[in-house]
Amino acid sequence: MQTLADKFRPTCVDDIVGQEHILGKGKVLRRLIESKNVSNLILFGNPGIGKTTIANLIAKLSDKKLFKLNGTTASVKDIQEIAKTLNTLEGCNGIIVYLDEIHAFSKNRQSSILSYLETGQITLIASTTENPYHSIHPAILSRCMVFELKPISNEDIVKRLKICVNKASDSWRSVSCDDAALEYIANISNGDLRKAISILEIIINSHLIEELHIDTDMVKEVSQKNIYMNKSDYYDWISMLQKSVRGSQVDAALISLAALIKGGYLEETIRRIFVIASEDVGVAMGGMYATVASLLNAAKMVGLPEASIILSHAVILLATSPKSNSAYTAIKAAMNDVENVNIGDIQPYLRDAHYSGAEKLGRTGYKYPHDYPNNYVEQEYMPENLKGRVYYKPGNNKYENAIKEYWKKIKG
Repeated sequence: MQTLADKFRPTCVDDIVGQEHILGKGKVLRRLIESKNVSNLILFGNPGIGKTTIANLIAKLSDKKLFKLNGTTASVKDIQEIAKTLNTLEGCNGIIVYLDEIHAFSKNRQSSILSYLETGQITLIASTTENPYHSIHPAILSRCMVFELKPISNEDIVKRLKICVNKASDSWRSVSCDDAALEYIANISNGDLRKAISILEIIINSHLIEELHIDTDMVKEVSQKNIYMNKSDYYDWISMLQKSVRGSQVDAALISLAALIKGGYLEETIRRIFVIASEDVGVAMGGMYATVASLLNAAKMVGLPEASIILSHAVILLATSPKSNSAYTAIKAAMNDVENVNIGDIQPYLRDAHYSGAEKLGRTGYKYPHDYPNNYVEQEYMPENLKGRVYYKPGNNKYENAIKEYWKKIKG
């Protein structure tokens, strides 16, 4: 039995919902489809926004033989079997391989199709929910046009749902739906048209009555809003979280945090907040790290849903705190010297001297700072070749300015 999504799948470009940026009049992908001059394509975006529909439509309008594979189950042998049809009557007009979820097709297996793309014997149409620049072999990427599909707008989802409702009526029953119910479905579907149609289908199939009128309560009974977040989405949201905290935009930081929690990335988010505390607030708030660490450890101990409150506390503190990246820039500069500069020898008096014979090796002369006024004494600490190097440059904030003034008085 066909699902509603399959039953009402578009059969021409004009029927496709959304994606005006690539399928609107005069746009590149539309011109390619209409000319039947298909090139290697990669379609990427979240589930339920038209990747499979576009791929099927391209194959239908071309004269080439279509083979469908899924990256989760396909193997190199499948590619080899398809290649056997190249010089047969079946493949005389060319071959299109539609590889769904190509990100699940390992890069080693992806290379098995590369030679056929180079010769033009096979046209590849691939779809993925992952950022292709993270998950697809660079040699394949260089031979493909990449198109990013956008989530479907609520308005477009409602239009498609109305078509489905109208066509769902048959000889023995009528189906109707409140506009408010359709808008609610669109809202909880998060741009996923397939999910929206599936919700509608569940309601229709679970009410076998002659006159079915769907309202919002029926929708709430069978659905809840979930955030679909793949690894590429995670990288984008976690980037937004850190950049929002760094930019002291607390509300943007909180919506990022909420999306990450709903997307199932609690542990990863906690780890990143630990980093943010040092990289972006750092020395500007001397005691802040201990507070944030306590909150993050508490969040891990408590678990969801209450952990979200504790993480909100941590993010608000960080986003509203004075900022300094001096810890980040200091260690980055020092690491660069370790990797690229001949550091030279450690000063003899700074080397380990806790063994017999150390004095014979010249490990003497260390001045113990606590024996001097203000617990400070002048002596060279840097390795021989790094004398005069400065890594830590205090930020312009109350705490680091106070540190700078203190040591200016002590060191003169």
